[in-house]
Amino acid sequence: RARRATTGAVGPRPTGRGDAYGSGYGGRPSGRAVKACLAAAAVWSFSCLHVVTSGDECLVERLGTYHRKLGPGWHLVLKPFETVSFHVTTREQVLDVPPQQCYTLDNAPIRSDAVVYMRIFDVYAARYSIQDVMSGILNLCLTQLREEVGKLTLDESFSSRERINRALLKDLNAVTRTWGVEITRVEIQNMEPSRDILAAMELQMAAERKKRAAILKSEGERATFINEAEGRAAAAVANAEAQRKTVVLRAQAEAERQRVEADGLRTAIGVVTTALSESYGPGSDETSRRKDSVEGAIQFLSLIRYLETQSKFAGSQGTKVLMLPSKNSLPLTYGGLKFLLDDE
Repeated sequence: RARRATTGAVGPRPTGRGDAYGSGYGGRPSGRAVKACLAAAAVWSFSCLHVVTSGDECLVERLGTYHRKLGPGWHLVLKPFETVSFHVTTREQVLDVPPQQCYTLDNAPIRSDAVVYMRIFDVYAARYSIQDVMSGILNLCLTQLREEVGKLTLDESFSSRERINRALLKDLNAVTRTWGVEITRVEIQNMEPSRDILAAMELQMAAERKKRAAILKSEGERATFINEAEGRAAAAVANAEAQRKTVVLRAQAEAERQRVEADGLRTAIGVVTTALSESYGPGSDETSRRKDSVEGAIQFLSLIRYLETQSKFAGSQGTKVLMLPSKNSLPLTYGGLKFLLDDE
């Protein structure tokens, strides 16, 4: 009672704590406390603000369970009750598959690597269908790459990259679509055999090149021989054709020459015969006179031809024996010409 009376008489004692944070147990808070509370609320609100850029998506869990999906923009996450459990881009991504040892169908070791182009189209499935989607795709690609290389021989593996790419794309999409991921493209980068196989392949390629060079050389020589033979055959045919035409032209020229000479000889015999026939006079027999005139013309022309031949013979070098012609010395020429003139 004395304490209560004393307290009631004296009144409440001011304390330093009451001056700094409030006016006592029954008073209102001061301005500093209000500002501190507002600052704490602002910091908490700012920490709850989550920004999602274009091309990205987020998954929010509330109290450990999936609650909603966040698209591009500004979003408020009520921490610590809500957390962003998965933040991923929906744009196309590139996954580099490291080199690994593979074995072909003929047991040849080869190191191969690849590049995988992928895009996440279902963020929920990518988060909750598999624990680590990137690791799953990488290991799946490594396994399928070894399997596809093992189906081909060493020579086929270098020439079948497009076939391997298509097979990998088909096999990967068959699995990753359940994870909400689409594989858009798979490209084999390098396929490197071991050093021993590479040296053997170089020797094989060198031998193949030599073989092709020998084949090409032989084919070229054969073509050369064939062309030369065809050229000689064509030349022989052309030469034979030219000779035939030459013989024909010479024969025609000789026939024309003989015809012209025969016409000239006939004209000459006719002129000489007419001249001799006129020299006999009008009183003689016409038949005998013509006969004698023809014989005289033939002898005259034969003598002229003989003299021309003797003149050419005398112009040559060497010993010459010249004989004068007579009627008996030219039986063939005289008789033949006379026979021809009598038939006409």
